[in-house]
Amino acid sequence: MEILLEFLSTTAVANMSGGNLLMIVIGAVFISLAIRKDYEPLLLLPIGFGCIVGNLPSISSMAIGVYDQGSVLYYIYFGVSQGIFPPLIFLGIGAMTDFSIMLSSPRLVLLGAAAQTGIFLTLIGALYLGFTPAESGAIGIIGGADGPTAIFLAAKLAPHLLGAIAIAAYSYMALVPVIQPPVMKLLTTRKERLIRMKPPREVSQREKIIFPIVAFLICALLAPGAIGLLGMLFFGNLLKESGVTERLAQTARTSMVDIVTILLGFSVGCSTQAQTFLTPQSVLIFSLGALSFAVATASGVLFAKFLNLFTKDKINPLVGAAGVSAVPDSARVVQMMGQREDPNNYLLMHAMAPNVAGVIGSAVGAGVLWSVLVG
Repeated sequence: MEILLEFLSTTAVANMSGGNLLMIVIGAVFISLAIRKDYEPLLLLPIGFGCIVGNLPSISSMAIGVYDQGSVLYYIYFGVSQGIFPPLIFLGIGAMTDFSIMLSSPRLVLLGAAAQTGIFLTLIGALYLGFTPAESGAIGIIGGADGPTAIFLAAKLAPHLLGAIAIAAYSYMALVPVIQPPVMKLLTTRKERLIRMKPPREVSQREKIIFPIVAFLICALLAPGAIGLLGMLFFGNLLKESGVTERLAQTARTSMVDIVTILLGFSVGCSTQAQTFLTPQSVLIFSLGALSFAVATASGVLFAKFLNLFTKDKINPLVGAAGVSAVPDSARVVQMMGQREDPNNYLLMHAMAPNVAGVIGSAVGAGVLWSVLVG
């Protein structure tokens, strides 16, 4: 009987808390959303299963979890905690991104910039709620709706909040089809949603090759903290557009980015141990994240309407919502909303311009915040 009792004391059942059970349920909900609703399955499924794995408790003498030095999960999570995985994700994003739409319509870049308002308003809100400047900067980047950037900045400024910030950022990225449409519809009229935009001009191969080099130099000079992210983003794009490294570009946008996404999502999920994750701070971070995402969407839409006051060639304000960095989901939501009003109105190509501009904008924002708030 003593042997049996001793064995039972070492099981996860004996050490399970209510918080662990709650996080396991949340993990199951993420998996359900990924499979049944197709909400960012490449992210939510690894994160959801990671939540389940990370909340099965072990005895103190066993090194199993992501916070236990020497465990397997600890070494996988090292890529998250030290900001290694996000630049590798950016390399893959660059290798699969076509900047030609953005180059053909430079004014649409302004919509991507306008949507970054959510970052700085969230930072102010976090300061008001009592977070330190460094913590507020890490929380604010959730407003850019860019998971890798949020992880990268949180690892530098507020590593103790990394799990909550990462889960919030990826959760809201997955919920783009739920959060954005009501905001978009509230701020636009049917007449505005019916606006048809002119087809973009054709961009030459030379422009496509020069752009990543010039854009990197400009962005890096303004925000040196973003060199790691933007360097990999534009390097990946140069691999794609150069025409002489297709094999490398193919590897970056397929095998490599898939492997890193699996490791990042799973280890982030494992980091949500109830004992460190379920805190009042996490609740505030999730609340601020939802607000920042709505503000970022609204900022892009309203700025498009503002530009229409001064231009003859009107912009469909729905396109402004794609200024958040959730690529390509925000652009798909714009296409969906536009076709609800007019099935023959194709906004996807136009929406991709502010969408990819938002990726650059959020990375620059992260670099600025890191430079200003470090130390």
